Amino acid sequence: MESSKNLLEEKGSPSGSPRLLQGIVQYPHPTLRHRSKPVRKVDEAFRQMVGEMLELMYKRDGVGLAANQVDLPYRVFVMNPTGDPGQKEQEFVLINPEILSRKGGMEEKEEGCLSLPGIYAPVRRATKILLVAYNLQGEEVRYEWEGLAGRAAQHEIDHLDGVLFIDRLSPAALAEVRERLLELEQEFQTNRRLGLIPDDRHIAARLASLEALRT
Repeated sequence: MESSKNLLEEKGSPSGSPRLLQGIVQYPHPTLRHRSKPVRKVDEAFRQMVGEMLELMYKRDGVGLAANQVDLPYRVFVMNPTGDPGQKEQEFVLINPEILSRKGGMEEKEEGCLSLPGIYAPVRRATKILLVAYNLQGEEVRYEWEGLAGRAAQHEIDHLDGVLFIDRLSPAALAEVRERLLELEQEFQTNRRLGLIPDDRHIAARLASLEALRT
């Protein structure tokens, strides 16, 4: 989930080892519509991927980032509602998350997304959620969140289910962002023609191979 502004990505991984992630994919990349698979194995490569996800999130001034957004098929997202890498106590890695309940009614607020740059629109979501997940140590964790944390968590879990925030817009709100969506679609097709993005068959094969390693 995006906050108010974007920053440029930088190269290199948090540990100094070769990067495992290429960056954040943009709409309409097929992986954004891939329903993620539960993680069964947490190894060093997975930990590095999570570290790089956090790095990318902070570099792009985000408050949340799901695995689909970095072209991974795993059910995991990272989040820091403050967007401040210095506030480690607000940094969360949530593996196999599930929303147990939604409370407090619904409210509509503006959202953006790092995979849909330049698009902001109002989205209705539950005001409070109860979430269960696992952390990197394999411990079950539960959180009751409201405000930005609750909204961001719902946004990221949608990603893991292959759902984008534009899918939740009213017809009028969707019409307002249609021109920008078409620009992103045209950019995607241009990059694919240039060979910068693999075809759907190769993307599906790569995701399947990654799933075989850890799901």
